Amino acid sequence: MKSHTIHRVAAAPMSALALALLLPAASSAEGAGSTNEASSSIAQASSEINMHHGYARALARTAYLWGYPMVNMHNRRAKLTQAPEPGLLYGVLPVAPANQLSMLHDYINPFQRAVACPNQDVVYGLGFMDLSKDSVVLQVPDFGDRFWVYAIYDQRTDQVGELGRPYGSKPGSYLVVGPDWNGETPESFEGVLRSPTNLTCIIPRIFMNNTDEDRAAIQPLVNQVVAYPLAQHTGKPVTNDWSKSKTFGGDKLPSGGETKWVEPEQFFDVFAEVLDEVPPMPGEEAIYSQFRALMAIADRDEEIEKLLVETAVETDKEVIHDFLQWTYNGKPAGNNWNRSQHNAEWGFDFYNRVSTSRSNIFDNRPSETQYFYTDNDASGEALNGSNTYRITFPKGQQPPVKGFWSLTLYDETHFFYDNDLKRYSLGTKNDTLQLNEDGSLTLYAGNNSPGKEKETNWLPAPEGPFSLYIRAYWGEASILDGSWQPPAVQRIEP
Repeated sequence: MKSHTIHRVAAAPMSALALALLLPAASSAEGAGSTNEASSSIAQASSEINMHHGYARALARTAYLWGYPMVNMHNRRAKLTQAPEPGLLYGVLPVAPANQLSMLHDYINPFQRAVACPNQDVVYGLGFMDLSKDSVVLQVPDFGDRFWVYAIYDQRTDQVGELGRPYGSKPGSYLVVGPDWNGETPESFEGVLRSPTNLTCIIPRIFMNNTDEDRAAIQPLVNQVVAYPLAQHTGKPVTNDWSKSKTFGGDKLPSGGETKWVEPEQFFDVFAEVLDEVPPMPGEEAIYSQFRALMAIADRDEEIEKLLVETAVETDKEVIHDFLQWTYNGKPAGNNWNRSQHNAEWGFDFYNRVSTSRSNIFDNRPSETQYFYTDNDASGEALNGSNTYRITFPKGQQPPVKGFWSLTLYDETHFFYDNDLKRYSLGTKNDTLQLNEDGSLTLYAGNNSPGKEKETNWLPAPEGPFSLYIRAYWGEASILDGSWQPPAVQRIEP
């Protein structure tokens, strides 16, 4: 038995991508039936061939880039659902058994390495679901005027349903169900949220000001954020004191960049499972047919199997690695910034889906959050902490939001930089920011202090490369339509 066995998956009759692109989407039962009849006659990719190695390599690279987000999610669930009960991995990351979630009670620890580009504006929760086992009850307290959103992701990292303040969601219990659920909304539930995949991830985000008073005020609310299997539902509210969560895995934190959730050497072992776990979207049937044929051939051909592993390693090094550069994420937003595009609503935007899975997985959808990011100053030079920079928002031109905004500084691995001020972001949560005489707001970034009188507005940076990241939660129209642009990052000459 070889060390990386690739499992055979039998090819099934499917329609072709070309047909889906050429024929209009069916708008009636009659139209749908006609499309199915036509597509059933289209030949599928053959697994009975001696596949050319060049063709296999090209198809394997496509499979790696297309499947990376879903293998990433598969591996996260496998690891992060091993906890015996809801608690904290290494004392910092919420983890829970499948079909439950765990909450923090404060901002996320700056030294966790499980999820890149975290923020310290919200109190997070995290839970992975297996909806093939049972539906999940998701409890929502009355947050009043506080901003909150529960982002629910399917295995593709697309968001599912709408649950949060931007949607006027009511407090109460919600039912999260899988693709095969055919029931009715149980009595006393506010609604049903359906995921197209059984693997589902739930990440609550609850805004908290950076004050001791708000930390105290948020605790009773956080303690009511709970998820559990429907079989355990009694109709009575459930609470959990998340400040007393148990620690699993010891308290020694990993170091370096983000945990490597996708190991290229094992990618194709998991990929075969993913093809079964994630149903094709309409129009994807053709690539599923190609990928299943490739896997079947590799299962009997040692040379092709070896080629797949080699290609995965090469693609990870030559393509995936570079997605840590913000220029390869989203689209230009002006002043050498990029803005996220189609975040958590990827559809057929495979490019932005995979780049985000590597750089900053678990975005909110644009109606909840718009993201802006840059590695460069106004002149196009790479940001470096040996310099000092100013970022000035003219009067009345701070990010226009109905929720909140923040500017976060990350090191070159997309995590916080450890600094004496223990400060990683500035924005709505801070009541100490100093405005300029003309009403504008200038924030500073660099390894050296911009001066004692300006330190309230300073984000300390490492001595080397770093990046900047703006979050605009529940943006106004100018955020959504792109007419608002982030300010230029100006290097201050010594």
